[in-house]
Amino acid sequence: QVQVAESGGGLVQPGGSLRLSCVASGNMFSADMMGWYRQASGNQRELVALIDGIGKTTYTDSIQDRFTISRDFAEHTVYLQMNSLKPEDTAVYYCFCSGTIGLGPRRDYWGQGTQVTVSS
Repeated sequence: QVQVAESGGGLVQPGGSLRLSCVASGNMFSADMMGWYRQASGNQRELVALIDGIGKTTYTDSIQDRFTISRDFAEHTVYLQMNSLKPEDTAVYYCFCSGTIGLGPRRDYWGQGTQVTVSS
């Protein structure tokens, strides 16, 4: 069983910053790809940023140069530093990870989501 838990969401004014954290835990779990998706009200879930097992990052165009994804490989933890936040960044942010338990097949896991609201 793999548990994925996010933290760090909240209310922030436009131009402000937030840092999201996510920990993936499970006996014999090895995470490969980790990252963040978001879903605004009435919209489909969309990719925000990914970081793979060797630290290569991918960002969606709308957050380029404002958000930074990073990772603690040993602790199966992924972070999303969000700067210069805009009202259109308001969404539920979901942590994603892909990995294996022991020699089992690779599976995808999701957190419950954390609300980020950008408003004055």
